[in-house]
Amino acid sequence: MPWYPGATRIELKPESSQPHIQPTQLILHSIVAPWSPRRLYEYWANSTSLESHFGLGYSGDLAQYLPTTIRADANAAANRRPDGTGAISVETASNTSASDPWTDEQAEELIALGIWVHREHNVPLRICRTASDPGYGVHKLHRAWSTSGTACPGPKRADQFVHDIFPEIVRGAGGSQSGGGTYTVRSGDTLSSIALGFKGVTWQDIARANRLTEPYVIHPGQRLTIPAGGKTAPATPPPKPVVDLSRLREAARTDPAKRGTAVSYSGAQVVELALVAEGLLSRSYADGHFGTATVRAYAQWQQRLGYTGTAADGVPGKTSLTNLGNRRGFTVKD
Repeated sequence: MPWYPGATRIELKPESSQPHIQPTQLILHSIVAPWSPRRLYEYWANSTSLESHFGLGYSGDLAQYLPTTIRADANAAANRRPDGTGAISVETASNTSASDPWTDEQAEELIALGIWVHREHNVPLRICRTASDPGYGVHKLHRAWSTSGTACPGPKRADQFVHDIFPEIVRGAGGSQSGGGTYTVRSGDTLSSIALGFKGVTWQDIARANRLTEPYVIHPGQRLTIPAGGKTAPATPPPKPVVDLSRLREAARTDPAKRGTAVSYSGAQVVELALVAEGLLSRSYADGHFGTATVRAYAQWQQRLGYTGTAADGVPGKTSLTNLGNRRGFTVKD
């Protein structure tokens, strides 16, 4: 069953036993409420409302409720057609009139998800020309996708989809730019994902051009040199950084040294940069010292996953750290 590695898995039951589909479309919605993915899950779990596969909060927190090969019921005629094809759907937090644009964090997550959908399910890189045409769209694009018509999403998001989000999905999934320039790192980027946007450029080319070595850490706002394409280095992704949970927990429980002094565990910066990418920590605090600001940021990450009380004390646990690593490109060892 396909579960997107960039989302927190919060499975809806018994909906996860609904009929299978062959995904041929990705359809984007607005919730018309400023809800988090957890709040959306609670709403669907306790009602008969029409669920989607994914829920996306304002801060870019993404949850998946159903495997993408199981029918979801938010798309009317596109839920599951007689031939077994159907749409993957994404609900996104919005204001109560669905009039606001997607935040930068939401847009970045939608782009990353759109790229994954293309690679995982071979959904073609085009906007759906009809209600049954394979491709990408917003819910309001075709009337058959709603039983009573829909204004979801609003004009600003519909415009974003056409002019910003969908072109970035195409760029990231297919690679349409030439090298020989620079690229500014955005939240969620990896060397591999950046290289996919440039013809004939591998992640190793970018690493060499910027003198990057293991664990190949990059951060939002960093400007990378993109070499000209044509080199033949293998396209195997770079090994992911490995974070030692026991050493990280020890660092989180220890009063850190002053900024500028040697850190006790270098893996702490990998986690801090992940928290920066999640919008929970200022880049200035990602210095390798798991200090008070980092503890507070990690507590917010735990709360985002649904933890409360002492379970959200800012000291990493295996499940919360693994979820963060799945989203931000590192692995965890005990």
